[in-house]
Amino acid sequence: MEYVAKKYPTSYDESMNTVLFQECVRYNAMLVLMKSSLALVQRALKGEVVMSEDLDKMSSCIFDNMVPKNWESVSFLSLKPLASWIVDCNARIKFLNDWYENGTPIVFWVSGFFFPQAFLTGTMQNYSRSQKIAIDKLAFNFNMEDHRKWTDVTEKPEAGCLIYGMYLEGCKWDEEEHVLGDSDPKRLFVDLPMVHLLPIVDRVTPTTGIYNCPVYKVLSRTGTLSTTGHSTNFVMDMELPSKDDEDDWIRAGIACFLALKF
Repeated sequence: MEYVAKKYPTSYDESMNTVLFQECVRYNAMLVLMKSSLALVQRALKGEVVMSEDLDKMSSCIFDNMVPKNWESVSFLSLKPLASWIVDCNARIKFLNDWYENGTPIVFWVSGFFFPQAFLTGTMQNYSRSQKIAIDKLAFNFNMEDHRKWTDVTEKPEAGCLIYGMYLEGCKWDEEEHVLGDSDPKRLFVDLPMVHLLPIVDRVTPTTGIYNCPVYKVLSRTGTLSTTGHSTNFVMDMELPSKDDEDDWIRAGIACFLALKF
């Protein structure tokens, strides 16, 4: 953490430095617990220490391909089995390591954040401070960048940020019409194109031609309010272009997610 704080110090002009530091704190706490508890389980299985009830439950979870309960208490929200969870965890750690090594990303993998709401606030703060505008006068405009892939982006946008890594449930993104469309047969989940989050001053919310799509971290769609006042699962409402009436998508239960169950 000392290296992160030194390389990315708290800055009035770059709120992402604080976001990176906070993410590293959360992931480090999880990794420290994983490392110590795994070593204890190994010693307990060898008979070097007493196999306590907690260690027994943890070893049973690992055997059953489930994330141990003591890890869940300090980890990111996930419904994945242990094998997929480990792959996801490694990808998240790599995302932060690349950020530390190579500087602030050009495109952000929004699914890799422990607390994505802080990232959204940081994006808004950067624009607010650079333009000398009160942050409560700003709101995001959601521009769908379906004409290019995130891997093809070579420079940051002048304002706002580019994000990827979200999934749609119950519908698809029509790249020809550039709107939401009915799902293809036997495809429940589809990737959402890269999105440009652009802060706009005194933005007027459109009343037609959009669907206010809720964005959740995981598929359960349930959560509780944390001490920060944010939901543990719900992230934000995102306006997606649509030719159909919004009620149609509401009845279909259309939503967006940062992570799936597999």
